[in-house]
Amino acid sequence: MPHLVTAIIKPFKLDDVREALRGAGLLGLTVCEVQGYGRQGGKTEAFRGTEYKIDFVPKVKIEVLVETSQVDKVIDLIAASARTGKIGDGKIWACDLDRLMRIRTGELGDDAI
Repeated sequence: MPHLVTAIIKPFKLDDVREALRGAGLLGLTVCEVQGYGRQGGKTEAFRGTEYKIDFVPKVKIEVLVETSQVDKVIDLIAASARTGKIGDGKIWACDLDRLMRIRTGELGDDAI
């Protein structure tokens, strides 16, 4: 059964994550720019001597379709390549997919990955 692995990471770590996944033979990847906050609750910036608060921090959302046997490997790869050791490194989660179809060929399930 296919899984969707989703990760929210710092934007400057995207190339490291992409290279790690490509090195592991994973070719498909979806990326979106997103905003949010976690424990850090935003951040404070200074512009021309004026301090202001940014409530939502820019992040990158990565989605990867994988076979069940690859879920732990992909999570470990993303975590290792996205980790800075500082607050705001992000989150990773995986969900079972009930259905998956490749539109072009009509392939279903793992064949559609």
